[in-house]
Amino acid sequence: MFRILKLRVSNLVGKYWSFPPAYCLLLIAYCLLFLNVNSSAQTQSALKKDTTIILLSDISVQLDCTQALNDLYNFKFDKAEQQFRWLKQKYAWHPLPYFLMGLIEWWKIMPNTKDKSHDEQFLTYMDSTILIAEHLYKKYPPYKVEASFFLAAAYGFKGRLYSDEERKSWTKAASAGKTALNYLEVSKGHHNLSPELVFGDALYNYFSVWVPENYPVLKPVLWFFPKGDKKLGLQQLKEVSGNAFYTRTEAMVWLMRILNSFENDQPRAFQISEYLFKTYPENPYFHRYYARMLYSMGRYGELEPVCLSILSKIDSAQNGYEATSGRYASFFLGQMYETRKKLDEAKKYYERCMKYAEEIDATDSGYYLYSMISLGEIAEKKGDKAAAKKYFKEVKKKSKRKDEAFKDAKRRLKKMEKED
Repeated sequence: MFRILKLRVSNLVGKYWSFPPAYCLLLIAYCLLFLNVNSSAQTQSALKKDTTIILLSDISVQLDCTQALNDLYNFKFDKAEQQFRWLKQKYAWHPLPYFLMGLIEWWKIMPNTKDKSHDEQFLTYMDSTILIAEHLYKKYPPYKVEASFFLAAAYGFKGRLYSDEERKSWTKAASAGKTALNYLEVSKGHHNLSPELVFGDALYNYFSVWVPENYPVLKPVLWFFPKGDKKLGLQQLKEVSGNAFYTRTEAMVWLMRILNSFENDQPRAFQISEYLFKTYPENPYFHRYYARMLYSMGRYGELEPVCLSILSKIDSAQNGYEATSGRYASFFLGQMYETRKKLDEAKKYYERCMKYAEEIDATDSGYYLYSMISLGEIAEKKGDKAAAKKYFKEVKKKSKRKDEAFKDAKRRLKKMEKED
């Protein structure tokens, strides 16, 4: 029905920002990506027969998708895919089913972004979303606003992937970000049609202010773009989190991360993390984020069973549970048992944390380095100074001079030398 035409663009090295989406952070580049689409008689016929203008707001479609979305976020991908394929058969001319299929692939990536095995399939679905949405956008004016939402969303998700630390495709990320912003402008003023349309504006409003605040070098370039409103962006994210259907969970994820990382509102971030985990208990990303929040708030009594559950699911090879989540859970348990002076238990989990980190080549991470420091502390407490020195020297070897772990290990070695 549609033929996907891809334009390969060479990568340029640039600065990477790991948290916000590419369409908020990489607004400074010009559009380099162009796509074509061919219409078909089948598509035109379907559009003539269907009277839905905003499929996003169609209650019957939402009812059809409710269980599938629950399955998606609970990592029951086969069940979700089955329903979305049915949706694609019924609405093959519309970008919604292709976008939802792409969202499945996105959540396969989320637990461990180092794993690139799902990239191609994810990008294929996003390109299909773009091509079909472009066709509606250009050929069928009544669908222009809704099509612009899918175009902004698909380009935005592509930008997020391209700007990931493991991909570093700067040109592609910047191009996708700029294009997404262009389509966001089209949907402005039409938020009454669907709360979904607010999602992109919310992220833009927040991060277009956050970026120059944290990266002043970008201020002169951002003068050419619409002025954002960080406070409004937060309000809009809350609105989408409460009222949207398709983007509700995605908005909650962003709101949780923003509140926790940037807005110093840990209690509210914790509430969201708890809700997401309890609503989707089989989602490893929500599971480990909830564990992280419990750890940061010192709620060890609740943390222990949550972390042990993560490790149990890894041992049973449950879908999506892998070394990244194991690294989190093991480190948190090590810290908890060390605080309780159960040193043998703490040692076991610190060693397990290191093993998981080595599996995913994350030996430069704080979890790995501080596990070694903690193992050195435990060895020192047990009177094994040789083992302690070995751990601290290994930390110095595997960390950078500016890292706090390097400085900590260096300080401990100097203290031990003075005591000898």
